[in-house]
Amino acid sequence: MFPARLGAWVAAGLIAWTPPAGAQKSADTLRITWRDAIANVDPYYNQQRTGLILAHNAWDGLVYRDPETLRIKPLLAEAYRQVDDTTLEFTLRRGVTFHNGDAFTADDVVYTINTVISDAKVAVPSNFAFLAGAEKIDDRTVRIKLKRLFPAALDYIAMTLPIWPKAYRERVGTDEYARHPVGAGPYRVTKVDGADKIDLERYDDYYGDSPKGQPAIKRIVIREVADSTAEMADLLSGRADWIWKFSPDQLNAVGQLPNLLALRGDSIRIGFLGLDAAGRTGAGNPLTKLKVRQAIFHAIDRAAMARQLMQGDARPLDAPCYPTQFGCDVTAATRYDYDPAQARALLAEAGYPNGFDTELVTYELPQFTGAMRTALKAVGINADITNLQIAPQVRRAAEGRVPLNAGNWGSYSINDVSAILPVFFTGGPQDYARDAELQKLVEAGGSVADADQRRKNYADAIRIITEKAYWLPLYTYNVTYGMSRELNFKPFADELPRFYLATWR
Repeated sequence: MFPARLGAWVAAGLIAWTPPAGAQKSADTLRITWRDAIANVDPYYNQQRTGLILAHNAWDGLVYRDPETLRIKPLLAEAYRQVDDTTLEFTLRRGVTFHNGDAFTADDVVYTINTVISDAKVAVPSNFAFLAGAEKIDDRTVRIKLKRLFPAALDYIAMTLPIWPKAYRERVGTDEYARHPVGAGPYRVTKVDGADKIDLERYDDYYGDSPKGQPAIKRIVIREVADSTAEMADLLSGRADWIWKFSPDQLNAVGQLPNLLALRGDSIRIGFLGLDAAGRTGAGNPLTKLKVRQAIFHAIDRAAMARQLMQGDARPLDAPCYPTQFGCDVTAATRYDYDPAQARALLAEAGYPNGFDTELVTYELPQFTGAMRTALKAVGINADITNLQIAPQVRRAAEGRVPLNAGNWGSYSINDVSAILPVFFTGGPQDYARDAELQKLVEAGGSVADADQRRKNYADAIRIITEKAYWLPLYTYNVTYGMSRELNFKPFADELPRFYLATWR
């Protein structure tokens, strides 16, 4: 039996125990364990990275972004062209079928796009705010209309716009579709068991000229668990062939085990601490005061957290975006150095010389939020931590019930700040600033053609976000991966595991 204390021993690097050899290569089944359960596997109704991973393995979109070159290639479309500044035309592949055998046609594309842009329940509407609609020219030709010239349009279409099968989804309804989804990707979903298990199988009728290629591994079984301890337990006991995002402290110890590999990969993801500046959790919330928020910014040693906890090449951030993203002007950000004395002085000036009590709601690993709690405690702020899985945490935040929100954002792997700032600062459910001037700047940054004007709008937005201490960017992320040595898996910088490229050794 798997020893209960093994997780602690791994963290300490004291393992002498050898896990059993994986038996699933012979069964041609890749067993994955992750802790971010997908409440709704329909790609448009969750905003989780695990949901995006499932989408890219079981659904296809019109185009594909090559993970090596970042070039856009045809996928369900065999060709595309820009008709004018606000019109993209796609010529669709022949002979493509969905997993239920239905032929893929222009009707499916038009249905998907026009449904998504009009559905208030879509999880991340900002991903589709640039779309005006789609029209069918003929069975193999579709035109997508944009609201404005939008340089990142093809990246969004590649990363966030999987195509539904119109006839099937209309026939079974949205709830049944989420229970028995059908896509056109390299794997088909064969079973969704609540929020605990998802089974996939290679789609043998997948079209041969897809840039994704034909999957080598026949079956994938995804087990969704509650926490990182259960995730690591599955890997160490031989019940899982692949896990990720476990504590960086465990990386070396896991890699020393003879049957396992441990990798660290780059990521466009950043950590953040959101603050209820707008008072959504109550008018008496101390976080509505600027000096309190500034005190929190000074209280947290982000450089030490990046160096000691995230490790690798993680680095602290001043701007609320990933540094390579278009519009992420680091020079526009107000810098907050680690200064506990200044934090305590600001709290006293704000009327809280003895600090105050609050709640920090998170899905992050305990050591990360524990470090934040300790830092806040040192300046007098007592933050009770509530740990949730991602879906309920996001839901609670959307309801306006999160004073402090520790999380991370991967921008759907899109290298443009239009994939992060609109989510948190345009009046949507995750916006705890509710600043009208800021909303206008963020919206303007995504609605003008001139690149310099876009940069200016976003720089002005970053200036307001940081001056008013609405949202604290913490550090860039590295991603840890643990896997069986029998598995040949390559991580990519866009933090999108492509299991259809994995093979057995």
